[in-house]
Amino acid sequence: MRALKIAGAVAICLIAILIVLFVTGTHSGFVTALVQDRIEHETGYRITINGRTEIGVWPSPSLTLHNVTLDKPGSSASDGRLAVGEVRAGFEFASLLSGAPKISELAIDHPTLRLPMLRERAGTSLPAGPARSENTPDREPAFPIERMTVSNGTIVFFDPQIGSEETVGDVNASVTLGADRKISITGDARPGDRPLTFAIAATPPAGPLGRRNIPTELTLEASGPPAHRLTAKAEVRINGDTLLVNGLSGSLDDGKFNGWASVDLVGKPLVKIDLDFQRLGLDAPPPQPLAPPAGAQPWSDTAIDVSGLNYVDAQVTISAAELKIGDARFAPAAVDAAIASGVLKATFSNLGAYDGQANGVLSIDAKASNPSYALKADVTGVRALPLLSGLAGFDNVDGRMRATADLRGTGVSPRAIVSSLTGTASIDVRDGAIRNLNIAKMIRALTSGTLSGWQERPDQTTDLSQLSATATIAKGQAVTNDLFLAGPLVRMTGAGTVDIGSKTLAFRVEPKLVMTTEGQGGNADPVGLGIPVVVQGAWNDPLIYPDVAGILNDPAAAYAKLRELGQGLFGQSGAGSPDKSGADFGETLDSLIRQGLGAATGPAPAKPSSAGRPSQDPSSQDPSSHDKPPPVDEIMKQLFGR
Repeated sequence: MRALKIAGAVAICLIAILIVLFVTGTHSGFVTALVQDRIEHETGYRITINGRTEIGVWPSPSLTLHNVTLDKPGSSASDGRLAVGEVRAGFEFASLLSGAPKISELAIDHPTLRLPMLRERAGTSLPAGPARSENTPDREPAFPIERMTVSNGTIVFFDPQIGSEETVGDVNASVTLGADRKISITGDARPGDRPLTFAIAATPPAGPLGRRNIPTELTLEASGPPAHRLTAKAEVRINGDTLLVNGLSGSLDDGKFNGWASVDLVGKPLVKIDLDFQRLGLDAPPPQPLAPPAGAQPWSDTAIDVSGLNYVDAQVTISAAELKIGDARFAPAAVDAAIASGVLKATFSNLGAYDGQANGVLSIDAKASNPSYALKADVTGVRALPLLSGLAGFDNVDGRMRATADLRGTGVSPRAIVSSLTGTASIDVRDGAIRNLNIAKMIRALTSGTLSGWQERPDQTTDLSQLSATATIAKGQAVTNDLFLAGPLVRMTGAGTVDIGSKTLAFRVEPKLVMTTEGQGGNADPVGLGIPVVVQGAWNDPLIYPDVAGILNDPAAAYAKLRELGQGLFGQSGAGSPDKSGADFGETLDSLIRQGLGAATGPAPAKPSSAGRPSQDPSSQDPSSHDKPPPVDEIMKQLFGR
């Protein structure tokens, strides 16, 4: 309320100027000097009028001042300062004649308010004002203004230590004081590139304001996307330099809340907040699909500004029956956060997350010009699909997930942060599926050619009993040596590197088919591809091919060479003797499936003998084999979707 006292004192002095000039015709320079002394005595601030002074008589008395500044005596460039292009005060004749003059309207045009942002709590940014003893009673503030308007204003927050500035432009406001003591403030501004509108209604009680509750209502609306609306009611009390907000209740968008807050306004602000939400929604970057048509989009170079953490200290407790981050939902949620000396530390414990729990700590150190970030998190028993889909738009893995992360990074943009990541991470998904992919079918496709991309199809899945990996991360490079996938029909082990900054990967894996529909722990031995498989390139659209020299330059020759060497695909057992090197792969696979299942499944297709005549598979001569149903068709359907 110090601003109201200053405005009241200035208003009284403007009235004095007008009366003296209007009645006596005294030279304006002499009166201005008197007014400057009066304002400095009442408020601790000095007013300087650098432009001309104009007096109007018709249609009503008025006073206009040009190029006015308001600052502290002896102030330096690091102190606050108000500069106004033009101040116009209008009066009613009746109020001048009554002996109780009032300003009908005070118009402030093109003001620029510069406010220093302090990094330490020592000292004060507010003027001390006139000396006052503790026993001096508070006086009711004189505020003889019916309406005040501010147009084309600018607020500049600056750091006197490093010279940085943040600007809020296009500030327009209207302040109206009613006969019932109700103060109404409405207006708009543009912090950054997002328009903001505000409305404040307060009804101060009669008498001094100190240590008395002021019923207050607040509405804030920020245009989007995304758009937000905040409404709140509270009992506001001024206790010295501390603003106390009790009985706080309201809503943020569609989530109601209640709690309390306080703000210590001496020097660097100290904010304390305790709020309980029914539902709290937080913005998150819109998720991008895993494989957009144009390829993986690079990380953004747009700067993330966290410098504001240097200019406020805070102690915040937020609880919510439901917390929404992007499309992900957590219930219940509780977060304790503290900001001190430019460092934010937020702790979340027992966060309810899709039938599981999440715990962790997020830290942001904004003291340096290159901010640092740290995250420690542990999720247990969480359903992977809704969590990963809601947070990152990744909808290819489902199952019960356990994951840990201990990550650190620095940078001023998302690209810089992910490219500097260091730490460890692990993931383990059980009893689920890989959606949109049929890995067994991809293995079969590798027997005749290389693959480009993941061969995604929304109607196909790969059931899995386990998918796990641990990674060590340094400078944005995640390295794993224990990739493992197990399902009813496939096994896969591998190792490789994910370049998080460039969104590329380089893996060498050993895929195997399991000739049984049992899951992990089945007795059948898996049948390998015979040679490792390379997965390399953009992580949304990599090249996938057998690890054979020159295969990308001349795939046909490479596959022919494999057969000539008698290795073939799926190992030597799949290629047979040299005279079978040209045999159809389907026949070889059929034979392998029968061997893996350990069952005679009826006569096998005729194969050319060395003499060029058809010969029967020896298993077809076993009469007992005709009594068992052939499982090959079912296995082939599950393996290859046919």
